[in-house]
Amino acid sequence: MRVGFIGLGSQGGPMARRIVESGYETTLWARRPESLAPYADTAAKYAQSPAELAAVSDLVCLCVVNDDDVRQVITGENGILEGMNEGGIIAVHSTIHPDTCRELAAAARERGVSLVDAPVSGGGMGAAAGTLLVMVGGESDVVERCRPVFSTYGNPVVHLGDIGAGLVAKLLNNLLFTANLALAENTLALGAELGVDPTRLGEVVSHGSANSFALGRVVSAGGSLGRIGGHAGELLKKDVSLVAGLAAAAGATEGITFTTADASLEKMGHPR
Repeated sequence: MRVGFIGLGSQGGPMARRIVESGYETTLWARRPESLAPYADTAAKYAQSPAELAAVSDLVCLCVVNDDDVRQVITGENGILEGMNEGGIIAVHSTIHPDTCRELAAAARERGVSLVDAPVSGGGMGAAAGTLLVMVGGESDVVERCRPVFSTYGNPVVHLGDIGAGLVAKLLNNLLFTANLALAENTLALGAELGVDPTRLGEVVSHGSANSFALGRVVSAGGSLGRIGGHAGELLKKDVSLVAGLAAAAGATEGITFTTADASLEKMGHPR
């Protein structure tokens, strides 16, 4: 399978490198030429546009930031759908609205192209180690065609259902993570009031039954959400807002998880 990759940021960059180093014929495109410089020592090829990249790829992976970026790269001028041959596959690794993927999947289907949503969790370190969690929505046969490539940077790779299912799972994951941040900070603060050093308490709890990824992030940030908000607050706000919209549209009860997640966003300085 020939692979194209677009979105060479802190997470997408290591993902692309894993694909290249696994021996796949890989083509890269980036808006900024300097984003391609780290791959000069690899066998990766470069394209002048998403359409040119798509023309030489069987699978194109996207790891760009938001819905507008994904739409532009897929359906815009010189976009992927202008160049991709029938039978090709687009994998959207970005965390966007599930309906956006459903709309783009319909547009791709008209060109004989398949699309899956495949958001990931684990960050750049997880990508470099090949341990990203890949959450996939799409037709089973298409997902299985993608699985060997996804497995170069992901373990596990989980097929959750039809188009959009992977994104729903990713948004729920991020909702719970956001809520857990507030719970972790509150617990460390309570420990301090009861005379236990927050850093030492975090060290102890991280080896106990209450350990969590969120706890580790709060402890490493000194017990406060301010630093976390500086680099992740806007993205978490976006994801919580997206899943809140999905819940409202489905008539679902938001409940305590949203209340606690909103408390985290407030403490990070990014209220919803």
